[in-house]
Amino acid sequence: MSAGAAAAGARGALDGRVVLVNGAHGGLGKAASLACARDGATVVLLGRKTPKLNRVYDAIARHAEGPLPEPVNLPVDLAGAGPDDYADLARRIEGQLGRLDGLLHCAAEFKGLTPLEHTDPADFARTLHVDLTARWWLTQACLPLLRRAEDAAVVFVVDDPIATAGAYWGAYGLAQSGQAAMVTMLHAELASGAVRVAGLQPGPMRTPLRANAYVEADDARARDPAEYAAACVHLLSAQGADRRGTIWRPAA
Repeated sequence: MSAGAAAAGARGALDGRVVLVNGAHGGLGKAASLACARDGATVVLLGRKTPKLNRVYDAIARHAEGPLPEPVNLPVDLAGAGPDDYADLARRIEGQLGRLDGLLHCAAEFKGLTPLEHTDPADFARTLHVDLTARWWLTQACLPLLRRAEDAAVVFVVDDPIATAGAYWGAYGLAQSGQAAMVTMLHAELASGAVRVAGLQPGPMRTPLRANAYVEADDARARDPAEYAAACVHLLSAQGADRRGTIWRPAA
Protein backbone atom coordinates (compact mmCIF):
# COMPACT_ATOMS: atom_id res chain seq x y z
CA MET A 1 0.00 0.00 0.00
CA SER A 2 1.35 3.43 -0.90
CA ALA A 3 1.24 6.38 1.46
CA GLY A 4 -1.32 7.99 -0.86
CA ALA A 5 -3.53 4.93 -0.69
CA ALA A 6 -3.26 4.99 3.08
CA ALA A 7 -4.52 8.57 3.09
CA ALA A 8 -7.54 7.64 0.99
CA GLY A 9 -8.38 4.71 3.26
CA ALA A 10 -7.86 6.53 6.56
CA ARG A 11 -10.18 9.54 6.20
CA GLY A 12 -11.58 10.13 9.68
CA ALA A 13 -9.93 6.93 10.89
CA LEU A 14 -8.66 8.63 14.06
CA ASP A 15 -11.99 10.12 15.15
CA GLY A 16 -12.20 10.14 18.94
CA ARG A 17 -8.64 8.96 19.44
CA VAL A 18 -5.92 10.65 21.47
CA VAL A 19 -2.49 10.52 19.84
CA LEU A 20 0.80 11.58 21.41
CA VAL A 21 3.39 12.80 18.90
CA ASN A 22 6.94 12.82 20.24
CA GLY A 23 8.90 15.43 18.31
CA ALA A 24 5.80 17.27 17.17
CA HIS A 25 7.58 20.40 15.94
CA GLY A 26 10.07 18.59 13.68
CA GLY A 27 9.65 18.03 9.95
CA LEU A 28 7.69 14.79 9.99
CA GLY A 29 6.33 15.38 13.49
CA LYS A 30 4.61 18.60 12.46
CA ALA A 31 3.20 17.10 9.26
CA ALA A 32 1.98 14.01 11.11
CA SER A 33 0.40 16.09 13.89
CA LEU A 34 -1.59 18.11 11.34
CA ALA A 35 -2.62 14.96 9.48
CA CYS A 36 -3.75 13.22 12.68
CA ALA A 37 -5.81 16.25 13.70
CA ARG A 38 -7.41 16.43 10.25
CA ASP A 39 -8.37 12.77 10.67
CA GLY A 40 -10.14 13.48 13.93
CA ALA A 41 -7.54 12.83 16.62
CA THR A 42 -6.87 14.97 19.65
CA VAL A 43 -3.12 15.41 19.30
CA VAL A 44 -0.79 15.77 22.27
CA LEU A 45 2.19 17.75 21.01
CA LEU A 46 5.45 16.82 22.74
CA GLY A 47 8.68 18.64 21.99
CA ARG A 48 11.60 20.51 23.44
CA LYS A 49 10.93 24.01 22.08
CA THR A 50 7.77 25.66 23.35
CA PRO A 51 7.59 28.42 20.68
CA LYS A 52 7.72 25.79 17.92
CA LEU A 53 5.09 23.69 19.69
CA ASN A 54 2.90 26.78 19.85
CA ARG A 55 3.18 27.24 16.10
CA VAL A 56 2.03 23.66 15.50
CA TYR A 57 -0.77 24.20 18.01
CA ASP A 58 -1.88 27.32 16.13
CA ALA A 59 -1.70 25.55 12.76
CA ILE A 60 -4.15 22.94 14.08
CA ALA A 61 -6.39 25.29 16.06
CA ARG A 62 -6.73 27.75 13.16
CA HIS A 63 -6.91 25.25 10.34
CA ALA A 64 -8.37 26.68 7.14
CA GLU A 65 -10.66 23.69 6.56
CA GLY A 66 -12.53 24.38 9.79
CA PRO A 67 -12.22 23.59 13.50
CA LEU A 68 -10.23 20.52 14.45
CA PRO A 69 -9.97 18.80 17.85
CA GLU A 70 -8.01 21.12 20.14
CA PRO A 71 -4.45 19.86 20.65
CA VAL A 72 -2.50 19.82 23.89
CA ASN A 73 1.07 21.09 24.31
CA LEU A 74 3.54 19.16 26.48
CA PRO A 75 7.01 20.75 26.42
CA VAL A 76 9.60 18.11 27.37
CA ASP A 77 13.34 17.94 26.80
CA LEU A 78 14.04 14.27 26.09
CA ALA A 79 17.72 14.70 26.88
CA GLY A 80 17.02 15.74 30.46
CA ALA A 81 13.79 13.95 31.31
CA GLY A 82 13.87 10.74 33.35
CA PRO A 83 11.46 7.84 33.94
CA ASP A 84 9.62 9.73 36.69
CA ASP A 85 9.03 12.66 34.32
CA TYR A 86 7.49 10.35 31.73
CA ALA A 87 5.31 8.68 34.36
CA ASP A 88 4.08 12.15 35.36
CA LEU A 89 3.46 12.97 31.69
CA ALA A 90 1.30 9.85 31.29
CA ARG A 91 -0.67 10.82 34.41
CA ARG A 92 -1.22 14.30 32.98
CA ILE A 93 -2.58 12.86 29.74
CA GLU A 94 -4.87 10.55 31.68
CA GLY A 95 -6.07 13.34 33.94
CA GLN A 96 -6.68 15.83 31.15
CA LEU A 97 -7.90 13.58 28.32
CA GLY A 98 -8.81 10.31 30.01
CA ARG A 99 -7.23 8.06 27.42
CA LEU A 100 -4.36 7.45 25.01
CA ASP A 101 -4.74 5.52 21.76
CA GLY A 102 -1.48 6.11 19.94
CA LEU A 103 2.15 7.11 20.38
CA LEU A 104 4.22 8.26 17.42
CA HIS A 105 7.99 8.67 17.89
CA CYS A 106 9.46 11.29 15.53
CA ALA A 107 11.97 13.11 17.76
CA ALA A 108 15.60 12.52 16.84
CA GLU A 109 19.08 13.85 17.60
CA PHE A 110 21.93 13.92 15.07
CA LYS A 111 24.72 16.50 14.88
CA GLY A 112 26.49 15.18 11.80
CA LEU A 113 28.84 12.55 10.43
CA THR A 114 31.85 12.03 12.75
CA PRO A 115 34.33 9.18 13.25
CA LEU A 116 33.50 7.28 16.43
CA GLU A 117 37.04 7.79 17.65
CA HIS A 118 36.62 11.58 17.59
CA THR A 119 33.03 11.80 18.85
CA ASP A 120 32.55 13.87 21.97
CA PRO A 121 31.49 11.45 24.74
CA ALA A 122 28.69 13.75 25.89
CA ASP A 123 27.34 14.07 22.35
CA PHE A 124 27.47 10.29 21.91
CA ALA A 125 25.55 9.70 25.14
CA ARG A 126 22.96 12.40 24.40
CA THR A 127 22.28 11.12 20.88
CA LEU A 128 21.94 7.50 21.95
CA HIS A 129 19.67 8.54 24.80
CA VAL A 130 17.34 10.77 22.76
CA ASP A 131 17.14 8.39 19.80
CA LEU A 132 16.73 5.15 21.75
CA THR A 133 16.56 5.20 25.55
CA ALA A 134 14.20 8.18 25.90
CA ARG A 135 11.87 6.73 23.28
CA TRP A 136 11.63 3.53 25.29
CA TRP A 137 11.17 5.29 28.64
CA LEU A 138 8.30 7.30 27.18
CA THR A 139 6.76 4.17 25.66
CA GLN A 140 7.11 2.24 28.90
CA ALA A 141 5.39 5.01 30.87
CA CYS A 142 2.50 5.15 28.40
CA LEU A 143 1.87 1.42 28.03
CA PRO A 144 -0.55 1.08 30.99
CA LEU A 145 -2.72 3.88 29.56
CA LEU A 146 -2.47 2.53 26.01
CA ARG A 147 -3.58 -0.92 27.20
CA ARG A 148 -6.92 0.51 28.29
CA ALA A 149 -7.84 1.30 24.68
CA GLU A 150 -9.61 -1.31 22.57
CA ASP A 151 -7.02 -0.71 19.86
CA ALA A 152 -3.79 1.22 20.38
CA ALA A 153 -0.57 1.71 18.46
CA VAL A 154 3.05 2.57 19.16
CA VAL A 155 4.92 3.67 16.05
CA PHE A 156 8.70 4.20 15.89
CA VAL A 157 9.92 6.32 12.98
CA VAL A 158 13.35 4.90 12.11
CA ASP A 159 16.06 5.71 9.61
CA ASP A 160 17.44 2.98 7.36
CA PRO A 161 19.40 0.78 9.82
CA ILE A 162 21.56 -0.62 7.02
CA ALA A 163 22.52 2.75 5.54
CA THR A 164 23.21 4.25 8.98
CA ALA A 165 25.34 1.30 10.11
CA GLY A 166 28.19 2.51 7.92
CA ALA A 167 31.14 4.67 8.85
CA TYR A 168 30.67 7.96 10.72
CA TRP A 169 27.01 7.59 11.69
CA GLY A 170 27.98 7.09 15.33
CA ALA A 171 25.39 6.90 18.08
CA TYR A 172 22.60 7.88 15.70
CA GLY A 173 23.30 4.85 13.52
CA LEU A 174 23.53 2.57 16.55
CA ALA A 175 20.19 3.88 17.77
CA GLN A 176 18.50 3.06 14.45
CA SER A 177 19.64 -0.55 14.67
CA GLY A 178 18.50 -0.63 18.29
CA GLN A 179 15.06 0.68 17.40
CA ALA A 180 14.62 -1.88 14.65
CA ALA A 181 15.41 -4.59 17.20
CA MET A 182 13.04 -2.97 19.72
CA VAL A 183 10.13 -3.10 17.25
CA THR A 184 10.69 -6.84 16.83
CA MET A 185 11.18 -7.47 20.55
CA LEU A 186 8.29 -5.35 21.78
CA HIS A 187 5.95 -6.81 19.15
CA ALA A 188 6.83 -10.32 20.34
CA GLU A 189 5.97 -9.33 23.90
CA LEU A 190 2.73 -7.49 23.07
CA ALA A 191 1.48 -9.51 20.09
CA SER A 192 -1.47 -11.01 21.95
CA GLY A 193 -2.72 -7.69 23.37
CA ALA A 194 -4.50 -4.57 22.21
CA VAL A 195 -1.33 -2.50 21.78
CA ARG A 196 0.18 -2.79 18.31
CA VAL A 197 3.84 -2.02 17.64
CA ALA A 198 5.23 -1.04 14.25
CA GLY A 199 8.08 0.87 12.67
CA LEU A 200 7.91 3.43 9.89
CA GLN A 201 10.97 3.89 7.68
CA PRO A 202 10.23 6.83 5.40
CA GLY A 203 12.41 7.59 2.45
CA PRO A 204 14.89 10.49 2.53
CA MET A 205 13.16 13.67 3.75
CA ARG A 206 14.12 17.33 3.49
CA THR A 207 14.68 18.06 7.17
CA PRO A 208 17.32 19.91 9.23
CA LEU A 209 18.47 16.55 10.59
CA ARG A 210 19.20 15.16 7.12
CA ALA A 211 20.95 18.41 6.19
CA ASN A 212 23.59 17.52 8.80
CA ALA A 213 24.70 14.64 6.57
CA TYR A 214 23.79 15.68 3.02
CA VAL A 215 24.14 18.86 1.00
CA GLU A 216 20.59 19.82 0.03
CA ALA A 217 21.53 20.89 -3.50
CA ASP A 218 22.95 17.42 -4.18
CA ASP A 219 20.21 15.49 -2.37
CA ALA A 220 17.71 14.99 -5.18
CA ARG A 221 16.09 11.96 -3.51
CA ALA A 222 14.84 13.86 -0.46
CA ARG A 223 11.08 14.46 -0.28
CA ASP A 224 8.81 16.76 1.67
CA PRO A 225 8.07 15.12 5.07
CA ALA A 226 4.37 15.80 4.50
CA GLU A 227 4.39 13.04 1.87
CA TYR A 228 4.76 10.49 4.67
CA ALA A 229 2.18 11.94 7.06
CA ALA A 230 -0.58 9.71 5.68
CA ALA A 231 1.51 6.65 6.50
CA CYS A 232 1.68 7.83 10.11
CA VAL A 233 -2.10 8.18 10.22
CA HIS A 234 -2.52 4.70 8.76
CA LEU A 235 -0.28 3.04 11.33
CA LEU A 236 -2.00 4.85 14.21
CA SER A 237 -5.48 3.90 12.98
CA ALA A 238 -7.20 0.53 13.24
CA GLN A 239 -6.23 -0.14 9.64
CA GLY A 240 -2.61 -0.15 10.78
CA ALA A 241 -3.10 -3.70 12.07
CA ASP A 242 -1.96 -4.85 8.63
CA ARG A 243 1.57 -3.62 9.51
CA ARG A 244 1.69 -4.94 13.06
CA GLY A 245 5.19 -6.04 14.07
CA THR A 246 6.80 -4.81 10.86
CA ILE A 247 8.88 -1.84 9.74
CA TRP A 248 6.95 -0.30 6.87
CA ARG A 249 8.83 1.35 4.02
CA PRO A 250 6.07 3.17 2.12
CA ALA A 251 6.40 4.82 -1.26
CA ALA A 252 5.54 8.52 -0.99
